[in-house]
Amino acid sequence: MNIANALTISRIAVVPVIAVLLFFDNLSTSLAAALLFTAATITDYLDGYFARRMNIVSDLGKLLDPLADKLLIATVLIMLIPLGRVPAWIVAVIIARELAVTGVRGMASDKHVVISASWLGKYKTAFQCTAVIPLLVHYPILGLQFQEAGEFFLWIALFFTLWSGWDYIAAYIRENIRS
Repeated sequence: MNIANALTISRIAVVPVIAVLLFFDNLSTSLAAALLFTAATITDYLDGYFARRMNIVSDLGKLLDPLADKLLIATVLIMLIPLGRVPAWIVAVIIARELAVTGVRGMASDKHVVISASWLGKYKTAFQCTAVIPLLVHYPILGLQFQEAGEFFLWIALFFTLWSGWDYIAAYIRENIRS
């Protein structure tokens, strides 16, 4: 166990807390969920930073980090559906992309091919997080329409979700053609 893995595990641990907060649909619990989600997204950056900076990249971290990211985003988006804050079909597309990319990476790994994360995947993650935070807040505060801002960024996130998913699949196909 090292600091990078501890941060990743903390990100996983916060998922059920955010889910429970979303059972209580009011401004206070929405703000608390948004703050916890924001803290979790910061740990995503920090765990990678510490792992590289301190040269403590581990197999456990390589396994848990993407799992934590997917659990966090998928759980929160699923919890926002019954609250009417996100369309179910967008959540389904985002989760389907994650499953497809995980499957493609697994098939590539079986052939000892590494498909590296691209800048598209980083944009996808950034826009998903940027969308989720105001969608969690939801309620207007001081005239700011958080729900509308979240919906705007969700459309951008959907665009990068589809583009990056296609990019992973195309990279896998290119690698197989070369083989």
